[in-house]
Amino acid sequence: MTDTTGDGAGALDGLRVLDLTQVMAGPFCTMLLADLGADVIKIENPRTGDQTRRSWGYPVHGEDSRAFLALNRNKRSVCLDLKEPDDLSAFRRLVESADVVVENFRPGVTRRLGVDYDTLAAINPRLIYASVSGFGQTGPYADRPGYDLIAQAMSGVMSITGTSDGTPVKCGLPVGDLGAGMFCALGIVAAVHARERTGEGQYVETSLFEAALAMSVWESTEYWATGQVPQPLGSANRMSAPYQALRTKDGYVTLGANNERLWQRLCAALEATDLEADPRFVSNTDRMAHRDELAAELEERLASGTTDEWVALLLDAGVPAGPIRDYRQVLDEDPHVKARGMVQEVDHPVEGRVRVLGSPVRMSGTPARIRRHPPLLGEHTEEVLGE
Repeated sequence: MTDTTGDGAGALDGLRVLDLTQVMAGPFCTMLLADLGADVIKIENPRTGDQTRRSWGYPVHGEDSRAFLALNRNKRSVCLDLKEPDDLSAFRRLVESADVVVENFRPGVTRRLGVDYDTLAAINPRLIYASVSGFGQTGPYADRPGYDLIAQAMSGVMSITGTSDGTPVKCGLPVGDLGAGMFCALGIVAAVHARERTGEGQYVETSLFEAALAMSVWESTEYWATGQVPQPLGSANRMSAPYQALRTKDGYVTLGANNERLWQRLCAALEATDLEADPRFVSNTDRMAHRDELAAELEERLASGTTDEWVALLLDAGVPAGPIRDYRQVLDEDPHVKARGMVQEVDHPVEGRVRVLGSPVRMSGTPARIRRHPPLLGEHTEEVLGE
């Protein structure tokens, strides 16, 4: 995936994106586009730059934090203070030749700055303008600040995360932030495709709240089907059983026997034909109704072997299974991660070789590439304005 030479056109080669975003959701969106070949120009305040450059995550040898490096590869940085008339004029000149503008200010800020959709679309009618916010541009929550934790809480995600006897727990990954970034990137690509037919740009928006809610497909299904409010289930699945982490002799194994064929294979692998005949576990509906009892029965049998032993045996029997690994094991030791190129390195002018996550998108003709290091603040101002 790594290609710091710049050779080879990406799928979005020729697409120019002006990136007014910072922190996570917006920068993740524009990084996805940049990985696929878009020319992403990150517009930053000359005094502070993106918030994550200085005050987030883990500082390294230079002034930029690891958090910034993780979300801003393949971009060029231009310093413009949009409150200054000359800089605002320079930005609007960039808009004339841009395809996309992405912003994640709170609703109303872009209008005060003079960089809102209506203003910029008058300059460039083909412009696609995308907004990412906490709760969207309209509705009673629109003016609230956008934070992943709050989006998870208010969308219902935290109400079903963790165990039934525990305190509220957020999802370990920032699903509101990252989900909004992915949905925004999808909306932008769809708008680019529509522009090929219509010749016109359009306004695209999404939010952390809606992204988290949109991922609640099983939870909304359960509520509408039963009328019961979904509860946290730990690692278990809402629609099938057994499908969860179960204790072994030395740890945990995750297994998925979420249909009758796999359930039969699991019982055979565990030499537990009595469970297959148990009236509590005859059908998936029965197994879901007795999920805790089923887990206890399975763990009694799994206690006789180690996690690695059970993973090997279950896979050999055709039952989906895997160990729970920490990130040291995943990022440093996992052979599949290495084979799939999910850990990449990029040369940085201050930090040297920096490791970053690879793109999960595989394309045979126009693959995702790492073409540029995460930019220094204002590194490309003269270059871009000179263009």
